Amino acid sequence: MQKNRAGRPKSCRLVSGMPKVRAFKPQGIPGRELQEVVLGVDEMEALRLADLDGFYQQAAAERMNVSRQTFGRILDSAHRKVAEAIIHGKSIVIEGGVIMEGERKQSDEKEICACASCGHETEHTPGTPCRGMTCPACGGQMIRKGGCGAGRRRAHGHQKS
Repeated sequence: MQKNRAGRPKSCRLVSGMPKVRAFKPQGIPGRELQEVVLGVDEMEALRLADLDGFYQQAAAERMNVSRQTFGRILDSAHRKVAEAIIHGKSIVIEGGVIMEGERKQSDEKEICACASCGHETEHTPGTPCRGMTCPACGGQMIRKGGCGAGRRRAHGHQKS
């Protein structure tokens, strides 16, 4: 799981969908001549919720499954990156982030640990990280199935930012 400056793992951020367009650039300048600003998918989602859809930060934070303070930091970072690209004529590339596409998990849904090697599945035990478990079938490392853990990003092609 990606870590922030304080060394804590970044929390999973829910997004309503992946961007249809992955890059923007100033008109008339070849992309190879431009510097890039990387905007995380979570930062794009924060811009959509706050600036396009008009949600207050608390409501937007709940939709992304983060605290209001974390949402504020994500939104501030997004605003700075977009301003930097516009003011300095840089391209914007949208990629990465610790994200999960879709809606908030229902509390009665069971979480599953799956083996990264053989695919064996077992019900997740709350308080025990899947990555600390060994597969009973083949001895491989278990990962959380679905959501935001490192194995899930790799499985869905999400990149770290």
